[in-house]
Amino acid sequence: MRAHTDIVAGGWIARLPRAWAPYALLARLDRPIGAWLLFLPGLWSIVLASPGGTIGLAAAVRLVALFAVGSGLMRAAGCVVNDMWDRDMDRQVTRTAGRPLASGAVRMRGAAAFLAVLLAISLVILLQLNRLAQELGVASLLLVAVYPLAKRVTWWPQAMLGLTFGWGAPMGYAAAAGRIDAPALLLYAAAIAWILGYDTIYAHQDREDDALIGVRSTARLFGARTRPFLAACYGATVALLAAAGWRAGLPAAFFAALLLPAALLARQIWRLDIDDPARCLALFKANREVGLAIGAAILIGRL
Repeated sequence: MRAHTDIVAGGWIARLPRAWAPYALLARLDRPIGAWLLFLPGLWSIVLASPGGTIGLAAAVRLVALFAVGSGLMRAAGCVVNDMWDRDMDRQVTRTAGRPLASGAVRMRGAAAFLAVLLAISLVILLQLNRLAQELGVASLLLVAVYPLAKRVTWWPQAMLGLTFGWGAPMGYAAAAGRIDAPALLLYAAAIAWILGYDTIYAHQDREDDALIGVRSTARLFGARTRPFLAACYGATVALLAAAGWRAGLPAAFFAALLLPAALLARQIWRLDIDDPARCLALFKANREVGLAIGAAILIGRL
């Protein structure tokens, strides 16, 4: 595969004060797609749960705003934790060798202080939610801390990312409805299947470097068989979303609207080229539109 990196050190990052830029890169502010993907399952669940009579439109909008800010902060915190664990591995991978901790642009002490600031602000956001959502938010910290270890002990670190990034589904539902029930769990399962698929695409960018340094992934596990695996993941995503809508009592309009994200996912399967890192990155990023289309389908079902 061709040498490839997704670090964007130019643009507005380059205009920051020199001391700030490495921390912006450490938080992945140059690549907001991760914050979007963390936020979207929470958006789905808030929209799904809100019309249940527990909160009104204004409260739902407030929750969406809190989850948007919180997702940005926690995605940044997760990236710091990941890079603290992986700095030695990152130096050996073309795509990640320029990361601030791997390159030495940020020291461990500075990263730890930055992480503390991110978590403190995140705590302020979390305290705006109800008790159940707060408890789920605290529980998510264990997933954030453990995820970077998964690639060292299992071929399925993408499944661990699914558990972590999909956590917004039960948490958002709890924040809006004050409980967890079947639609929330089905939405969480759908998010896990979706994330397992798109992160496998993402991992193909590093497949050859990962093999050299012994990092495991579903990209390496399935290799040339990724397309049928992706079809299984995305097929499960759509089926679980449909099941969540059915259990929530959504009308036929929801199921009709679900055809759009299903088509967008099918397009990713069709266009996949595991030996083209740039295409893998583009397909991975296309999941923002998929997630927004799913949110729109749920909203149409609730109108």
